[in-house]
Amino acid sequence: MNILRAIQRLGVLACAIGVACPPAAKAADEIQVYNAEINAPGTFSLQLHGNYVFDGAKTPDFPGGTPAHHAFNGTPEFAYGVEDWWEIGAYIPYEIDSHGNAQIGSVKLRSLFVSPDAANRSFFYGLNFELGYYKASYDPNHVNMEMRPMLGWRANSWELIINPILGMSLSGSNHTPDFDPAARLGYIVSPLWTVAVEHYAGLGPIDHINPMSQQSHETFLVVDYTGSPVGVNFGIGHGWNSASNDLTAKFIIDIGF
Repeated sequence: MNILRAIQRLGVLACAIGVACPPAAKAADEIQVYNAEINAPGTFSLQLHGNYVFDGAKTPDFPGGTPAHHAFNGTPEFAYGVEDWWEIGAYIPYEIDSHGNAQIGSVKLRSLFVSPDAANRSFFYGLNFELGYYKASYDPNHVNMEMRPMLGWRANSWELIINPILGMSLSGSNHTPDFDPAARLGYIVSPLWTVAVEHYAGLGPIDHINPMSQQSHETFLVVDYTGSPVGVNFGIGHGWNSASNDLTAKFIIDIGF
């Protein structure tokens, strides 16, 4: 099967199972579904994340914030394999607004626990914890955490990965977690190439899910190249309602050492 036919089949199947609808109108520094694959023990890697919102929210999420429209968001991600089941990492998110003004927004640390050798398993899983400190102009809640479980299945060249993400502010008065699930349905064309549909949603507080009109729903059509020492993930995303960014391009460049 060639790549074009695989993309067409993915689109049809995604609509059938409801994966055609995800990131929030707020731009994100990292748009990725985690697949539980980590660095080998003693190995470093660098991922360069970036996304540009061609058509998105023209008003900020909070006073003094940056509108998503025509903004570029990204982060370098540094990671180190500690054990075959444990990786640690750090991020330095930044943003460039529509006028070319740039700022570093925060510092984030993470600890990722996974099933070893996830790339070669038919069923794989993991759990990632992140802790971030944000500037007021980047996020009014200065200290945040994220808990990202990951579950994945792989069979007959297909893979399905689910990340039911919970994000919570540790500062301020509201500590109710938000539910921001993500999912990926992919077709493995070859050992080096995969095409996929990725779904990202922002559903609101876990104890009081927002009405559909206030949820963010955006779909990305993605191509992965898993070469060595450099791999690339590239995708184009479309939002499905007024609470979502309408058109976003994203990339991840993965450099191993």
